[in-house]
Amino acid sequence: MDQLEPTVLALLVAVAGLSVLARALRVPYPILLVLGGLALGLIPGLPEVTLQPDLVLVAFLPPLLYISAFFASLRDLRADLRTISLLSLGLVIATAFAVGAVAHELIGLPWPAALALGAIVSPTDPLAATQIMRRLNAPRRVTTILEGEGLINDGPALVLYRAAIGAAVGGTFSAADAGLQLVLAPAGGAAIGLAVGWLVAWVRRRIEDTPTEITISIFTGYAAFLPAQALGLSGVIAAVTAGIYLGWRGPELASASSRLEGFAFWEILVFLLNSLLFILIGLQLPLVLDALEGRSVPSLVGYALAVSGAVIAVRFAWVFITTAIIRAVDRRPVQRTRRASWRIRVILAWCGMRGAVSLAAALAIPIETDAGAAFPGRDLIIFLTFAVILVTLVLQGLSLPWLVRRLGVRDDGLEDQEELRARLAASNAALARIDALAEEDWTRPDSVERMRTFYAWRARRFAARAGEIEDDGYEQQSSAYQRMVREVLEAQRRAVVGLRNQGMISNDVMHRIERELDLEDSRLEDPGPAPGS
Repeated sequence: MDQLEPTVLALLVAVAGLSVLARALRVPYPILLVLGGLALGLIPGLPEVTLQPDLVLVAFLPPLLYISAFFASLRDLRADLRTISLLSLGLVIATAFAVGAVAHELIGLPWPAALALGAIVSPTDPLAATQIMRRLNAPRRVTTILEGEGLINDGPALVLYRAAIGAAVGGTFSAADAGLQLVLAPAGGAAIGLAVGWLVAWVRRRIEDTPTEITISIFTGYAAFLPAQALGLSGVIAAVTAGIYLGWRGPELASASSRLEGFAFWEILVFLLNSLLFILIGLQLPLVLDALEGRSVPSLVGYALAVSGAVIAVRFAWVFITTAIIRAVDRRPVQRTRRASWRIRVILAWCGMRGAVSLAAALAIPIETDAGAAFPGRDLIIFLTFAVILVTLVLQGLSLPWLVRRLGVRDDGLEDQEELRARLAASNAALARIDALAEEDWTRPDSVERMRTFYAWRARRFAARAGEIEDDGYEQQSSAYQRMVREVLEAQRRAVVGLRNQGMISNDVMHRIERELDLEDSRLEDPGPAPGS
């Protein structure tokens, strides 16, 4: 306990430093954090930092699942539901049994322990992959599928894990019970998630206090996850369902100020939680190696490569074989137009990174069976899990940008078109509302005309960008105007900061005005180069 404070401080400093280095090296921060944690763990004299399974599965996982689901696109998830379901359920089962077969036949683990290893390494962690996809402007559909898979596949994997651990500890296994749990656990979890989402929405509609609303949003994931887990259902699916439900109803539940502050808060919280998780993964290496003293290094390396190879190979086989089967069976025109190229399938197959959930599940393996014997191969399972995380995260994560560029996978531009359509619709709605308000007694003609001119100009600009009318210099005028506005906003900031520095206004007053200026700045687009440059 005496070393808790300096250890936490050291972790936070390491997170900040490694994140800055990752940005400078243009490497996804999860990869560098794992490698940095691994390097820190090998420094002699540093206190050991143990990743507690409950810390991940109970403390970290619910808010991360909830907020990821909150910002997920329900439309896009529904459009690719079949692909996501096959990856998050079918691929999880296939990976568990394929890895289990390798662990049993090659390594000699008993079937229950081998299947437990397979279940542990079957779910993916999409953070690193989606970061790379967004940075490289890959098609949105790829990112959606990876995010959807990562949201859901933890649930089936943990059901298989509990069944395999129960068989290894108690000596009994029922395929029928396990199959039933694969159906009942997600269904029950979804029901609890919907109930919690509805209740939270009912409460939040009656609250107009930003700190309280943000606090409720933090605990919503736990409110769905913990009851589902206590009932033997899928806490993962419960948290995801609550997040999707509230994300859909979000616009009607929160005020503008709550959304602004909530988005900023969650962006920082998610970064910290993910960063701490990945650096803690790296710090586990010395503990994992200490438990394997006396084992042959070449054999451990061989086992690690065999299991990691099985994980990667099964994903490739699954992506291509299921696609071939679906295309042979489903020949509807609507599906033919949505068919992905082989390049996209290669990218999806290569994005099978594993993360903290796998390591937490491995660390949560019981030490003994019900008969009092040591759990078979526990230390070896933990080592192999760590190896799979390291191989998939580092090897696949670092090579993914090269692969994306090599295959020539590019953004299809659909998101930009949708954004333009939304901006044009918003501008036209503003014009319609201004015309209606012009008939009200309380409006002033000069205010109405000023607003009508502004929004009419915006509507013409977006229509020109969409190709609906000829561009009569709207983009150049917009660039010059926004550049001028930013110069004026910066002058106001300097004036306000100067008053604070002279002691004429307080920090609170400065921050209040600064926030208003920042909000106005955030409404502007990239001004681009100066006119005539």
